[in-house]
Amino acid sequence: MTLTNWPDMTDKVVWVTGGSRGIGLAAATELATAGATVVLIGSTEESAQNAAESLVSQGLDVIGLGVNIADPVAVAQKVGSHQLANQADVLINCAGVMSDKMAKTLRASVQEWDRVMGINFNGTLNMIQAITPSMVERRSGRVINVSACLGRFSGPGLAGGLAPYRISKTAVNALTKNLAAELGSGKRGVLVDAMCPNHTRTDMGGPDAPRSAEQAADTIVWLATREHTEETQTGLLWEDRNIVPW
Repeated sequence: MTLTNWPDMTDKVVWVTGGSRGIGLAAATELATAGATVVLIGSTEESAQNAAESLVSQGLDVIGLGVNIADPVAVAQKVGSHQLANQADVLINCAGVMSDKMAKTLRASVQEWDRVMGINFNGTLNMIQAITPSMVERRSGRVINVSACLGRFSGPGLAGGLAPYRISKTAVNALTKNLAAELGSGKRGVLVDAMCPNHTRTDMGGPDAPRSAEQAADTIVWLATREHTEETQTGLLWEDRNIVPW
């Protein structure tokens, strides 16, 4: 069931990382229901296929793909060479992991930094490098990076603790802003934005979080389907469809 009557996405191809569960799965479901062909990426082939099969059983056009997005070679082999890579209209980078609760800047191990940065930042970059060039060539596309309010320089961000997670999301914000500028802030046809989903009932957010995955996915789907005009703002951080400070 969709939350909104989204624009028709028939003939659009959407790639979603972290798509086998939580916010990514909710976004994938909304966009597939709107008519898009969705390539849903999970951390394992089994998780991706199970999620995809569940949506296919509802009559939706969804493909499951297991990829370790932290591995640039795996992304190049399984994503970059995929027949739908050059047809992507939307890339949603939703895959993410939380750092250990006690992982402060001076306490987190090298392995913990590598684990969190590998998925949250490197994984986002790897997917962008695999998918976005074809969007630039066609002068049409959307890149949506799921960030976090904890990665902001303002508000609740960078207040100490959860260091690898906070800093990885700050890096995602910087990547978003920089890539958008390199692509002419939408003038070359590709919109690049980040969004904060807020505290959500997922494996990461826990069962007592105030938001459902569908509510958290609303801004993602809105960014993926909004009209692109000369007045469209991009290269920004969004929360509940509104711009928030970095």
